[in-house]
Amino acid sequence: MKFSASKSNVINELALVQGIVEKRTTMPILSNILMTAKDGSIEVMATDLEVGMKSVFEADIQEEGQAAVNGKKLFDFIRLLPEDRQIDFLKKDDYMIVRSGDSEIKIVTAPEEDFPAIQECPFDNHISFPLNAFKEMIDCVFYAITQEQRYYLSGALLSIKNKQLELVSTDGHRLSYTRREMEDLKVDREINQIVSKKTLNELKKFENSRIEFDFDDNSLFFRVGDRVLISRIIESKFPNYQAVIPKNNPNLLVVSREELVSAIKRVSVLSAERSRGIKFEIKQGELRLFSSNPEMGEARDKVQVDYQGEDLEIGFNSQYLLEFLSTLNTNSVRLEVKDENSAVLMQPEPEDKGVYLYVLMPMKI
Repeated sequence: MKFSASKSNVINELALVQGIVEKRTTMPILSNILMTAKDGSIEVMATDLEVGMKSVFEADIQEEGQAAVNGKKLFDFIRLLPEDRQIDFLKKDDYMIVRSGDSEIKIVTAPEEDFPAIQECPFDNHISFPLNAFKEMIDCVFYAITQEQRYYLSGALLSIKNKQLELVSTDGHRLSYTRREMEDLKVDREINQIVSKKTLNELKKFENSRIEFDFDDNSLFFRVGDRVLISRIIESKFPNYQAVIPKNNPNLLVVSREELVSAIKRVSVLSAERSRGIKFEIKQGELRLFSSNPEMGEARDKVQVDYQGEDLEIGFNSQYLLEFLSTLNTNSVRLEVKDENSAVLMQPEPEDKGVYLYVLMPMKI
């Protein structure tokens, strides 16, 4: 294999696959990317057996062929080269030789036949939706995905319906739900699949106007331009999230998002490091915030609110509050509270770019 390409063509694709290439693995082949030179372009593949990616970049190919080469080492060398440089690649014996001007690196290659096969998908179902809107939805649920052994919680539930897209995530302490209406989204039947956190994180890096989606019995497929992301299906049943979302909570509070965020940050300075707990004391017209740490002291703050309901005291994990509030674009946030022991429903006020609900369980303080 022998080819030449500009740094700008190469580096973008190598950067994208870095999140997939395994840095620490019991299978050394997974730390490699497979580069295939044919038909005037270079195909790049990476996989960790759970998530895989295929991408291409243009190149001047003098000799077709394949090479499995360490993805991180190759990326680290090329990204340190000066901009606007032409790079020459040569697979010779068991080495990939990369040259640019006076700079050269010679990396040992792995047997190409050992590289795991990555599934193909024809995208015959013709399902697509706006990529930027989907990335905004991912941001709404990403922080509430857990990293534990319960597979059904290690991703977000993607529901595709006619003219409607939903994403839901939960870690058992909180739940995030978002829905967008999409007039040009058409499917024959409702599709429900759990998409892994790693897959969602990689999709956030893509840039384009639209994203295509398809699936089979084993994998989910996402295509953005010439890039295809393949994710193994999570074979689990997602919790019945509709039953968790509170209905008709009687106590309603509307508060400035910016003022609430600032007050939470100040008060949480002295919250217990493990629980990060702070207390809300809600009264007509005001919200008092309080935290205490026996070893450090106490912190208090107060913000003005529009509140309809009875006086309440309720505790929360401050980090869980801030992670939700940081994703909002609205000036205000709405809290619907039942009592000190029941889940609270939060949402942007007014509604912004579709439905966005956050359910948070209180904590004893």
